[in-house]
Amino acid sequence: MFLIFDTETTGLPKQWNAPITNTENWPRCVQIAWQLHDDMGRCLEHQDYLIRPDGFNIPYDAEKIHGISTELASEQGVPLLEVLELFNIALSKAEFVVGQNVGFDLNIMGCEFHRLNLVSNLNRLPVLDTCTEKTASMCQIPGGRGGKFKLPTLTELHKFLFDKPFGEAHNATADVEATTRCFLELIRRQEFTIEQLKAPIDYFQQFETINKSVINPLGIKHVNLKKQSAIIANRIKQENKLETPPNISNDVPEILKDVKVVHLHNHTQFSVLQSTISVKKLVAAASDQQMPAVAITDHGNMMGAFHFVKEIGNYNRSLRQKNIDLLGHKEPQEAHEIKGIVGCEFFVCEDHTNKSQKDNGYQVVFLAKTKKGYHNLVKMSSRAYTDGFYYLPRIDRSIVETFKEDLIVLTGNLYGEVPSKILNVGERQAEEALLWWKEKFGADLYVEIMRHHQEDEDRVNPVLISMAQKHEVKLVATNNTYYINQEDANAHDILLCVKDGEKQSTPIGRGRGYRYGLPNQEYYFKSSDEMKSLFRDIPEAIINIQEVVDKIQPFELARDVLLPKFDIPNSFINSSDIDDSGNRGENAYLRHLTYKGAEKRYDELTNDIVERLDFELKTIENTGYPGYFLIVEDFIRVARSMNVSVGPGRGSAAGSVVAYCLWITNIDPIKYDLLFERFLNPDRVSMPDIDIDFDDEGRGRVMDYVIDKYGSSQVAQIITYGTMAAKSSIRDTARVLDLPLGDADRIAKLIPNMAKLNKIFNTPERELKAKFRAEDMDLINQLLNLSEGEDLEAETINQAQVLEGSLRNTGIHACGVIITPTDITNYVPIATAKDSDLYVTQFDNSVVEDAGLLKMDFLGLKTLTLIKDTVKIVKAKHGVELDPENFPLDDEKTYELFQKGETVGVFQYESAGMQKHMRDLKPTVFADLIAMNALYRPGPIEYIPSFIRRKQGDEDISYDLPEMEEYLKETYGITVYQEQVMLLSQKLADFTKGEADVLRKAMGKKQIAVLDKMKPKFINQAVAKGMAADKLEKIWTDWEKFASYAFNKSHSTCYAWIAYQTAYLKSHYPAEYMASVLSNNMNDIKQVTFFMEECKRMKLNVLGPDVNESYYKFSVNQNNAIRFGMGAIKGVGHGAVKTIVEQRKKEGFYKSIFDLAKRIDLRAANKKAFENLANAGGFDCFTTTHRAQYFQDEGDGVTFLEKTIKYAHKYQENKNSAQVSLFGESSDIQINEPIIPPCELWGAMEKLAREKEVVGIYISGHPLDDFKIEMQSFCNGDISAFRNLPEFLNKGISFGGVVTDVQHRVSKQGKGWALFTVEDYVDSYEFRIFGEEYLKFKHFLMHNNFVFIRVLIKEGWTNSETGVKGKPRLQFNSFQLLHDIMESYAKKLSIQLNIKEITEVKIQSIKDLLKMHSGNHALKFVVYDDDEELKLEMKSRHQKIKISQELLEELKSQEVYYKLN
Repeated sequence: MFLIFDTETTGLPKQWNAPITNTENWPRCVQIAWQLHDDMGRCLEHQDYLIRPDGFNIPYDAEKIHGISTELASEQGVPLLEVLELFNIALSKAEFVVGQNVGFDLNIMGCEFHRLNLVSNLNRLPVLDTCTEKTASMCQIPGGRGGKFKLPTLTELHKFLFDKPFGEAHNATADVEATTRCFLELIRRQEFTIEQLKAPIDYFQQFETINKSVINPLGIKHVNLKKQSAIIANRIKQENKLETPPNISNDVPEILKDVKVVHLHNHTQFSVLQSTISVKKLVAAASDQQMPAVAITDHGNMMGAFHFVKEIGNYNRSLRQKNIDLLGHKEPQEAHEIKGIVGCEFFVCEDHTNKSQKDNGYQVVFLAKTKKGYHNLVKMSSRAYTDGFYYLPRIDRSIVETFKEDLIVLTGNLYGEVPSKILNVGERQAEEALLWWKEKFGADLYVEIMRHHQEDEDRVNPVLISMAQKHEVKLVATNNTYYINQEDANAHDILLCVKDGEKQSTPIGRGRGYRYGLPNQEYYFKSSDEMKSLFRDIPEAIINIQEVVDKIQPFELARDVLLPKFDIPNSFINSSDIDDSGNRGENAYLRHLTYKGAEKRYDELTNDIVERLDFELKTIENTGYPGYFLIVEDFIRVARSMNVSVGPGRGSAAGSVVAYCLWITNIDPIKYDLLFERFLNPDRVSMPDIDIDFDDEGRGRVMDYVIDKYGSSQVAQIITYGTMAAKSSIRDTARVLDLPLGDADRIAKLIPNMAKLNKIFNTPERELKAKFRAEDMDLINQLLNLSEGEDLEAETINQAQVLEGSLRNTGIHACGVIITPTDITNYVPIATAKDSDLYVTQFDNSVVEDAGLLKMDFLGLKTLTLIKDTVKIVKAKHGVELDPENFPLDDEKTYELFQKGETVGVFQYESAGMQKHMRDLKPTVFADLIAMNALYRPGPIEYIPSFIRRKQGDEDISYDLPEMEEYLKETYGITVYQEQVMLLSQKLADFTKGEADVLRKAMGKKQIAVLDKMKPKFINQAVAKGMAADKLEKIWTDWEKFASYAFNKSHSTCYAWIAYQTAYLKSHYPAEYMASVLSNNMNDIKQVTFFMEECKRMKLNVLGPDVNESYYKFSVNQNNAIRFGMGAIKGVGHGAVKTIVEQRKKEGFYKSIFDLAKRIDLRAANKKAFENLANAGGFDCFTTTHRAQYFQDEGDGVTFLEKTIKYAHKYQENKNSAQVSLFGESSDIQINEPIIPPCELWGAMEKLAREKEVVGIYISGHPLDDFKIEMQSFCNGDISAFRNLPEFLNKGISFGGVVTDVQHRVSKQGKGWALFTVEDYVDSYEFRIFGEEYLKFKHFLMHNNFVFIRVLIKEGWTNSETGVKGKPRLQFNSFQLLHDIMESYAKKLSIQLNIKEITEVKIQSIKDLLKMHSGNHALKFVVYDDDEELKLEMKSRHQKIKISQELLEELKSQEVYYKLN
């Protein structure tokens, strides 16, 4: 007997795995239906009961699904006890219980039996389910967990079995009938086993005899429960003459006329990808609506809090100033200030530490009444991330109780605990929740009422109002705001699709095939009148808003920086500091350390040095930041002790002599005229900022020290906000709107780099033309034209404008670290990040310092690692201990390198432009390098030619005033540095140090108001000293122009010093230095290729990897050749290299592949490591084997390399087992080495292709090396030109390369075309060829063909509908094989001879050679004399030659220079 049953309930359980005794967890049954069938499938009985809801109600969300209202069940339902007794009788007859996903129904009914203390055999009967892995594999619906098929719904199973979908009625009677039919059909198809059915062996034959064809439905009539519920609802409405919710009217009730409305529930862009509102727009909207306050309540985080409070403060300050100005003009004041309300919408779950099951909790709004309340929000938000993050940042009631002080609570939207329980669980549970919140928050709890014209709100609001009145909790009207204007609703919907990776065309709903979205367009920032009209029937909900606002005490979040306590020696502790929180002890200790360091730094402490030190120390004392210097000095000293390289300094901090004496920086500011004021102005108190460079490998160890010293609860990294830039907003919007990828890409490319859509669309055309280049304006005009259309492209552009600037994701600041005096959550909210073990501040870099946090920048500088590596290699190879900090600044070889412009790989001087300027400048002193470092940037770069001419004496060095020479002499009269402006303003016009710094900053940042005040002072004070006013006017004008570009000399000096160190190493230890350069670029194959070319130019051999010579990084061997690092080979990790190198050092070179495999740790070096080493040539040192043999398979499916590894494993196992014979002797079991298989050597192309596969570049050569002359002589471009086709419009490009990939295709029209990739020395590019060109040249398109191609770049086709031009297109004019090019294109050979090198032997040698290569090509001799600057050209009239590779190679070997054509 089979009992098939189904239930309808009040909802879903909170925990699916809870026991049935947990009556609070399991929902109530409101309908049950069952059918009892005998073992042959005959129906013996069928029953269907509605259950009367005694002591509970049926929530609206459940009613929406099955249609059973509380009223219907109350009228037509049967008492639960009666139903359970009848169900028990049916169960007593059954041998099996059956259902679709029946586990849920078993728990529901099991819990109901438990509630009434009834005994039942329900959970003891065997279960047969129609929703199993078996039926999933039958239906084969993709999308299940772990790549499996999805479990079918009843509809999906019905459709599979009967080829007809069953419209799930969510009516237990209908569902039972469909389940029964599916179950019996599964038996008929023998999908259950005899064992499962506990049936005799012939059961299926008997069943099929009775049920010969497909199982038919019983044909039971089902009541439409939704209709029944609607009839009752209408009847009750008529009886009670209830009115529907009022229609929205524009009329505002008299009682609300003067009441101010404030929005208390607003989301900003910090609710990541859920709101289009920026903080600025939120405050502006409140101002536009003349609202006295506005709140920020983002989802779970406080990221926007500081920005919000700051924006409110800025708005109020500017308003106060405006009103003061208006008052002065006796005009009425404009508006009132806005009160900022900081809040957060938290996810309050049952247990925030439980991550075994998903519980997103309820959304509850908290508002901070005071600064104390704000700090409680910070604590809660931090806990939500650090302890409670599971899909979302979550808190629970225990956290709420701990941090409830000075907070106001609003019950939230429909996902709030009280409304959600009304809709989903039951009114009794909702009421219990309301009472809990009231008990905790009393008069600071408000019931939130929202009206977005939704049926679920219309259902929940009367219950909320009733509960609020019953328990004397005040109502407050809110609007759940996600965008400012109603017309932004579509853009907001697109944003939600971006968040979930959905298309907008996917319908909104729950479950498979649906997406999340708001139900309508009512979630905008409504006006005061709209809110009053919406809530005209409950005016108290509007009036109570003011009560909430009045409870809020405004506060500021900006504060002075708080330094962590630095432990100083007891002898320096000053007891007075404890009384007034002073810094006397720290100042004394800092002075002690500074003078101690000064004695080591300077041979003699002159009065000037002492005066400078005392001035700096006094300034530090006045600003109150001695602790900052002590903290920095401490970790830099420790870094050096850990052998971490520390940079010489960075930025303006290098201007401090105190920093120099503390070894924080390594450049003497007095020697180089670097100024302290630029770093810490004595006229203003501001936090110093010392950025430190560490070698990028040691940076992490320094951070670990700081964490250990101050504690992980006091150290955090800084969050970064990734926003949607113009191009990404176009691409994201296009993807959501399903605009083709090509069109999206084309539109995005119309936006100039760094341009913003909103600026483009809101700037007058004249201003746009002034800002953008002509070619950019063409693109912008295309963009503007497209946006005015009616198609999908126009919609994409216009919606992207709204989304531009939205917060898209969060990350971690690359180097910023925060250190706080106590637990970091006492100051700022924190979060966690995937990429960091440290906490991360929720405030970003732009505000952390304003929020009072000490920020340190721990920067990793690759160049420091490079210097360190070079020093190591030099010591290992030459036994010389180099000290880069003490390289002589007058080294001739180093300046020679700069003068030749051979600065590839030299820090900051390696660009082609810089190399040219170096060759022209021919620097001879360190000051030249400092100046060039400062000048080589946009703006001042235009002064480089004048700087060079003055240096070379080709241009007069002049000064506007003789007094200026002192400070401008080193830069040949040109103002290069900001420090020069500061020093000259002090010298010429007696500006104070502080005023000079203010001038620098005002000029650099173009602060016109400040400059206007300072100019008269400068001129008047200088004139008073006897200087000419017209000259001073000129100086000021020049400064205004120069200073906006002028660079920080302190920073330039530090980086010029690092550059000098790298140049010194390159000039004295070229191989060692280039090996380090290659090592430090191992992860960037293009850079490795680039630097290998430089090695060739330097005549340095770069050899492939070799297990007998290579290390992890690149190294230098005894022959001064650079050896490839094994770490650069893919699949060969640190472990494999470590074991190879260790064994080599321990027992000597490896003699063969067997010797290597036997000795190394095979756990660290796997098969992939062996194969890739072989492919890269790492085993080429073994003379008995070649590369092809390692991969030779002699028919048994096992390569020689695999056999070698197996052999080594056996050898090591035998060795490790240490078997001892009966007589105590170790047993030497002989294991034979595998036989080396004979096979052909790989061809050059195969060998090179495999090298490239495992390293990314060709090592032992390049496929095109045989055609180098052809490539140099007959090609006018390389493949990189095709990356920027617009530059070559209407031009022809001739290029050569090797075909590395070909795909022949057929179009829809049946015509052939091809994709083919060509690679040269520089780049590779995928070309497409169609039509006649394809037919004409397809025979050249073969893998590994060396081709010479000539193409013409033509304008793209114009779209007839839009008028938009497409991308430039290629016209293929000719294809030839590179082998044939010399013969086709070589016309004549010019042999060039220096008159001093002409000898009879040389002439005879050339003559003999040319005789051997006679042919039809013209021959010419060019004889030149460099000293006399003479050149004589002589054409050979009789002798003709055949230009060939062989001839040219022979000329090259004889060192005879030539030119072709």
